[in-house]
Amino acid sequence: MGQGRLTTHVLNTASGKPAGGLRIALFREMQGALQHILEVRTNADGRTDAPLLTGEVFTPGVYELHFHAGDYLKANGQAGEEPLFLDRIPIRFGIADADQHFHVPLLLSPFGYSTYRGS
Repeated sequence: MGQGRLTTHVLNTASGKPAGGLRIALFREMQGALQHILEVRTNADGRTDAPLLTGEVFTPGVYELHFHAGDYLKANGQAGEEPLFLDRIPIRFGIADADQHFHVPLLLSPFGYSTYRGS
């Protein structure tokens, strides 16, 4: 069994606070199509309560995290006018070594975002 894991968290850079209650879907690319793996919501600290993937189900491959930013921004009065500038934010990344920790955070505001490989 691999020792690696996949984690994420979301920070609202417009408010300077964790983005609690934001819905995140995880997919894996399989034969050119996206396979839905799971869906979670961030807790009050902007994190998930458990790693998104760990153990035997955490394998090398291409993955996507879909952050449902529009719903979160609407619920917090930060969305702006329709159509939203940012709604669902997909982040596509590859896992080469499932024995490592891959942390994919999202820094979010109503009009921009960034990500990086964290620790």
